[in-house]
Amino acid sequence: MVKIGNLKISEFPILLAPMEDVSDPPFRYLCKIFGADITYTEFISSEGLIRDAIKSLKKLEFSESERPIGIQIFGHNAESMVKAAEYAERVKPDIIDINWGCPVKKVIAKGAGAGMLRDIPKMLAITSEVVKSTKLPVTVKTRLGWDENSKNIVEVAEKLQDVGIKAISIHARTKVQGYKGKADWTLIGEVKKNPRMKIPVFGNGDILSPEIAKHFKETYNVDGLMIGRGSYGNPWIFKQIKHYLNTGEILPQPDINERVNICKKHLEKSIEWKGDRRGIFEMRKHYRSYFKNYPNFKQFRIKLVTIEDKDELYLVFDEILKWVNG
Repeated sequence: MVKIGNLKISEFPILLAPMEDVSDPPFRYLCKIFGADITYTEFISSEGLIRDAIKSLKKLEFSESERPIGIQIFGHNAESMVKAAEYAERVKPDIIDINWGCPVKKVIAKGAGAGMLRDIPKMLAITSEVVKSTKLPVTVKTRLGWDENSKNIVEVAEKLQDVGIKAISIHARTKVQGYKGKADWTLIGEVKKNPRMKIPVFGNGDILSPEIAKHFKETYNVDGLMIGRGSYGNPWIFKQIKHYLNTGEILPQPDINERVNICKKHLEKSIEWKGDRRGIFEMRKHYRSYFKNYPNFKQFRIKLVTIEDKDELYLVFDEILKWVNG
């Protein structure tokens, strides 16, 4: 049984990574159905929260069915991060997570996210203040280091533990790599081997199949896995990985009938949470991923990304099923 503070999780948890414009409540709902043990919100600006920015406040919303859930915050100074953690605590999540790993330029430019990898003392000081400000367990998501010459995660992870975090998730790339190149899990394994490390260590990066998940689990001895891009258009990956780890059997990929039903549920939840217009619009980015590699599907994809009426969209799903099933 893995514990994050007093929060008890499964023996080998599979976590949904926080992803901007992806891990919203509709997508988290699906991932939870398919077995995600912990879900995280999209990352939330500490400055946005304390200014009561509508977009930031909206990201605090979650349903009880998503628990255990972590609210992820990012920022570059202790005062705003502490206030953001206090603000987030009001909605009673299970975890406060700090983003020290986002490589996006606009975040880095402010010294937040992975930008803090260039100022480890400040990272530790802010983390310490957030830990002291809340009764909830505080966790961190970060990277191996800023670049190839500063892959200092073994030392940094230990110091973050010393200031009070209760778990760490490590993306197996540097900031400079972004999401390019191959994830290098070697140093994640070294963090786990460190005899001083007592908190759970979760690995993240390039977990694209049950076989890869098993390899990372057995090779690097992590306490669990965090899946980001591997879940996009593929929320059933959590179920597939758990089944494979438990039985050694590879589950078949969902057929198009199943994909249509999952997609309809995603659309339904998107409209429920965001309203018709925005819910329909923001679903458009998901259709390509749900139905990729299907030949002659372009005619339906064009309709899915242009139609603005929900009833017409459901008719398109019916058309897809008729096309497939004759």
